[in-house]
Amino acid sequence: MSPVFVITVLLWMSVAGLAFALAKRAAYWREGRATAAGAYGWTNLLSIPKRYFVDLHHVVARDPYIARTHVATAGGAILAMALVFVNYGLAIYSPWLDKLILLAALVMLAGAVFVWRRRHSAKAVPARLSRGPWDQLPLLLGSFALGLALFIVLPAAAMSGALAVVVALLIAAGAFTMTFGAARGGPMKHALAGLLHLAFHPRQERFADHRERNDRSERTGRSGHDTVPPTALKTPLLDAKEYGVGKPVEFRWNQLLGFDACVQCGKCEAACPAFAAGQPLNPKKLIQDLVTGMVGGTDADYAGSPTPGIAIGKHAGAPGKPLISSLIEADTLWSCTTCRACVQECPMLIEHVDAIVDMRRNQTLVEGRVPGKGPLTLANLRETGSANGYDIGARYDWAVDLQVQVAQPGRRVDVLLIAGEGAFDMRYQRTLRALVKVLNRAGIDYAVLGGVETDTGDTARRLGDEATFQQLAHKLIGTLAQYSFGKIVTADPHVLHSLRNEYRALGGFYEVQHHTALIDELIASGKLSPRAVAAVTERKITYHDPCYLGRYNGETEAPRRVLKSIGIKVVEMERNGMRGRCCGGGGGAPLTDIPGKRRIPDIRIDDARATGAEIVAVGCPNCTAMLEGVVGPRPEVLDVAELVAAALE
Repeated sequence: MSPVFVITVLLWMSVAGLAFALAKRAAYWREGRATAAGAYGWTNLLSIPKRYFVDLHHVVARDPYIARTHVATAGGAILAMALVFVNYGLAIYSPWLDKLILLAALVMLAGAVFVWRRRHSAKAVPARLSRGPWDQLPLLLGSFALGLALFIVLPAAAMSGALAVVVALLIAAGAFTMTFGAARGGPMKHALAGLLHLAFHPRQERFADHRERNDRSERTGRSGHDTVPPTALKTPLLDAKEYGVGKPVEFRWNQLLGFDACVQCGKCEAACPAFAAGQPLNPKKLIQDLVTGMVGGTDADYAGSPTPGIAIGKHAGAPGKPLISSLIEADTLWSCTTCRACVQECPMLIEHVDAIVDMRRNQTLVEGRVPGKGPLTLANLRETGSANGYDIGARYDWAVDLQVQVAQPGRRVDVLLIAGEGAFDMRYQRTLRALVKVLNRAGIDYAVLGGVETDTGDTARRLGDEATFQQLAHKLIGTLAQYSFGKIVTADPHVLHSLRNEYRALGGFYEVQHHTALIDELIASGKLSPRAVAAVTERKITYHDPCYLGRYNGETEAPRRVLKSIGIKVVEMERNGMRGRCCGGGGGAPLTDIPGKRRIPDIRIDDARATGAEIVAVGCPNCTAMLEGVVGPRPEVLDVAELVAAALE
């Protein structure tokens, strides 16, 4: 049997295996619900190269070692297989193509060696990595590359007998892993699903060019983009009975595709604040549980870090079987702070938070199961427009001595200040008073909504009560329609995110600015000239990035510029900016209050202590409350507005 015949047979067997793998996995994905009519077409496949080499590798490149090995291994494999198909599948048999195949195989082999080294010879292999089949993968990929290289290098006369069998087995082992193995759910399914996931991603807006968005904004004449941004939760159609996800088949098909793309690198696990605190949430395990539910079976074969406090091998699922309790514990869902750290770190661009909120909606709207103080909060929001059941007419009582004007229909103001639910809290009132003093000093024409301001519904939406969120959103949109203003300013990033991003799907389009961004503009224009006293500038100060300001809205520099402008040198925590650690206050987590080994804010204060900081500057009332709730010696927590107000005095 000639070597050429053997390689040709293996080639077409691999092609058949790849087709089988695609059909097998696609059968699982197709169990999910349909996407919106006309939302996706085959032309999306044309977007894969750009999304792979730009959008995905922009994330992968944060870890240069893995980025290089991934380019070598994946790039070498794709190039080698493509060249083999051309040279042998089309019976060209060109020596020059053989040389290119050899080069591609050697590149792939080098990449596989470095992947193996990462997992086996490093002194400290990251605990976040899954083991089992993932440890064997570099050997199998290396086997394919080595076999292909030997086939090209060895003369035809030598390719006989036992040597020919060895070379064929080396190639076959790797080819099987990449094809039939992927169909069975092996590690290489992530490559097949991952490329298609890039094309049919549930959030196509993640790939939109910023210039395209700005052009659309100019065409529509609206502030911001006319499309819902990639960090806003999708708005379900309640009239169509979209009440969340209770079974795997109730996810949309492209969400199931996305779960299959998981490479089990554990970067989401390492970033998750709930996992770090020992709460029963591991985002990587959650995604793998959803894959298990999609195909049916148990989680016994999972080879990564377990969900804290939950043993592996005791849960099972099926496409049409309820997820909660049988496959996923309810406390896992309610541990999430919706901080999006997992999404930010995921090299496969998987949307963990969307999946969690989808399942929460089912628990809230269908099952009526919300733990802790969640039910009381939701009832208060529905009945009073306040999360704590306060009289909303008293929301601005703290401002009676500051000459704050209340907005009046027919009188336009440049800035409409919206405080949010935190305005009832005495600690946040100190921040708001400082902000008002800053606005007064700068001579800003502003007003507050006063007693007609109701909750934005952010907490209701994160707790899965979409009906209450939409009710509150429509009410506030109707209220805002009665007033004339240039832009909205708020000191609460959760209010900012709702008004700026999530109200768009319901018809509310506003220019919304965080108070630190406004202060930054006022200082840059010369309307404010704050200079902090030595008592502040001589103290070490670090800045904590609120998740809903940084990761959700991309604003990390304005607060730092403000602090720098008043003479403060910020000492950065290890996790800062877009990769900042959550305070634990988002997603309704303080209300559901799922216990863990530690509290998330305690971990964040430890980050601050590690810098030697005496003050933690913040820009969110939730962050202030959570960080000030840490017991024992800790840095002082001050809002950026408080530091600026003090510098003006």
